[in-house]
Amino acid sequence: MAGSAALLRQCPLLLPQKRDGTAYEGFVTAQGRDFHIRILLPIDFQLKNARIECSWQLKKILHGYRHILKQRLHSCPDLVSFMVELKTILEIALKNTEELHIPRPPEYYSCLVRDLEILGWNKVAYVDTSLTTIKLKAEDSCGRQHLITLKLNAKNSLIDIHNQFLAALESLKEFWDAMDEIDEKTWVLEPENPTRSATVRRIAIGNNVSVTIEVDPRHPNMLPECYFLGADHVVNPLRTKLNNNMHLWDPKISLLQNLKDVLEIDFPSRAVLEESDFTKDCGICYAYRLDGTTPDQVCDDPRCGQPFHQACLYEWLQGLPSSRQSFNVIFGECPYCNKPLTLKSSMKKL
Repeated sequence: MAGSAALLRQCPLLLPQKRDGTAYEGFVTAQGRDFHIRILLPIDFQLKNARIECSWQLKKILHGYRHILKQRLHSCPDLVSFMVELKTILEIALKNTEELHIPRPPEYYSCLVRDLEILGWNKVAYVDTSLTTIKLKAEDSCGRQHLITLKLNAKNSLIDIHNQFLAALESLKEFWDAMDEIDEKTWVLEPENPTRSATVRRIAIGNNVSVTIEVDPRHPNMLPECYFLGADHVVNPLRTKLNNNMHLWDPKISLLQNLKDVLEIDFPSRAVLEESDFTKDCGICYAYRLDGTTPDQVCDDPRCGQPFHQACLYEWLQGLPSSRQSFNVIFGECPYCNKPLTLKSSMKKL
C-alpha cells in the first residue's frame, strides 16, 4: 500500500500482516513505553470504517479520548496521518495520567480540611477518597439549591472558589426569577424537566399552538427570540402582534408580563387546563411524546388541524410519490385531509 514506508518511519514496530495492506499489528511507542495495537482496514482503505484493537492498558489510557480518536478516523486522509495524531493524543493522555498521580504536599490536605471546616461540612455533597474531586452545595438569595463539582489542585483555595460560585449565582438571579415565573404560571411543553442551565422554553398558547422562546441569561428581561408553532391561520396573527407591539416591550417589568402585553394573550396554566384539553397525539405515530419532543407541526386547514411530530411528518412526506423537495423544504399532502402541506426541516435524513 502506498505510504507503507512513511508508516514504517513513524511506527517502526507496526508491521503489515497482509499483502494488500488491510491489516497491521505491532506496537505504538510513546514516552518510552510500547503499547500493543492492531488495525484492520476495509478493502477500500477508508479509515472511517477501520477497526482498532489494543491492549487493555492502552484502552484504559485512551478511554477519555475515544470521541477525539473517532473524529480523527473520519477526517485523517490516510493511516500515516492518523498514527501521527494517535501518538500525539497518547503523549497527552500519558502526561495527564502522570499528573493525576503526582503526590500532593501535606499542606494541600491541611489547607483543604481547614477550608471545609470554615465552609461547613453541611455544604459538602461529595468528596472522593483522594480529596481531589469535591461537590459543594450552595443556596442563592432566593433559596434555590445549586451544586458545583470541583477538580482541585494544590493552588486552589476552596473558600475563593466558593465565593466566586456564589457571586456567579447572584449574577443569574434575574434570569432564574424570569424562568421560574414562566415554569410556575404557564404550561411549559418542552423541556419536560428544565434544568437551571436551560435557556429555552416552549410555552402552550392554545390547542396545538405554542411559542418557543430563547432567553439571554445576562439580559433576561429583554425581548427573547420567539418562534411560533402551529397552523398558519393561528400563528400569523400572533406574529403580526409581536411585530406591531414590539415597541411596547418594557425591560422594567417581568419577561412573562411583557410577553402577555405584546402578544395580547393570557397563557393557559397546567393548573387551569387538563392535559386532555390541550394535548393531542401525533396523527402518524399516535404518541404524544417522541424522543422527548411533542407534536409541533399542524395541518393548516382549520377544518383538520391534525398535529404531527416533525420527524413523523417528514418521513411520511418523503414516502409520498407525489411529494417534492427543494433544499430543506418538502411539499406534500396531509395524511388526513389531503390538503397541501409544506414542511421546513433541519433534518438531513431519518
